[in-house]
Amino acid sequence: MTSLPASQAMLPADWRDLFALTKPRVMSLVVFTALCGLLAAPETIHPVLGFTAILCIALGAGAAGALNQWYEADVDAQMKRTRSRPLPAGRLDRQTALHFGVGLSALSVILMGLATNLLAAAILLASILFYVLVYTVWLKPRTAQNIVIGGAAGAFPPLIGWTAVTGDVSAMPVLLFAIIFLWTPPHFWALSLFVRTDYAKAGIPMLPVVSGLATTRRHVLLYTLPMVAAAVAPWPLGLAGSLYGWTSIVLNAIFLVLAVRTAMNRAEEPSGMKPEKQLFGFSILYLFILFAAVVADRWISL
Repeated sequence: MTSLPASQAMLPADWRDLFALTKPRVMSLVVFTALCGLLAAPETIHPVLGFTAILCIALGAGAAGALNQWYEADVDAQMKRTRSRPLPAGRLDRQTALHFGVGLSALSVILMGLATNLLAAAILLASILFYVLVYTVWLKPRTAQNIVIGGAAGAFPPLIGWTAVTGDVSAMPVLLFAIIFLWTPPHFWALSLFVRTDYAKAGIPMLPVVSGLATTRRHVLLYTLPMVAAAVAPWPLGLAGSLYGWTSIVLNAIFLVLAVRTAMNRAEEPSGMKPEKQLFGFSILYLFILFAAVVADRWISL
């Protein structure tokens, strides 16, 4: 980690810059999957406590995002996709980002423990530490498997939402965790295929930078297969009903077709990577619909 150029003038900052540190687009997916885990749980929680639990998960995710940007400010400054963020653009200083991230982390974990239970608070703390220390500091700058292992960081929210209600961990939230964990590599590798020059310039060893396009495309397909298995599993295991089951089959069939098309693509330039872009775009929709189906299936069975 290096400092930004001393000659870079600090521009005026406002609340929008602090909000940008929380990675709000990423947070929206975190909040949604956490809410689905909470609503799909077999028990009920008081609406105020449920809202507080989701707020804590959002704050924890925002804290992790802020600490990630604090650590990677110099890397973000080298990438076209991230150089307009508050730190590389000079609208905030690193100390502010660090204090903001640590403060949000402490607030989210303590409030979760007080509002729900200690297990949910412990898993929330583990998710923040995993994202910041294991993924950001250790894995991302060192290995092309950063997304494979680091995917666990984004898989915690539905597990935390479920645990906030029940106080324990069972098979269904573990499967929800597994779905996101296995979804993360094909999702991010699809993105990295058409922005690989950004990663190469910043010295981040993403798979297409280290192993090339063909290998990355094959890995997209290979990691899609266990994801499909995990996503369909709740139905035959009796953990979800037919609404979820058929929704999952349709979504996974589309995902698998796009993954096959990606694996078969031979384009070298971003302009020829239509399958990869389609897969990346659909992968976000896939997760939203799949987790919405978890909740819908649970509520129609009541």
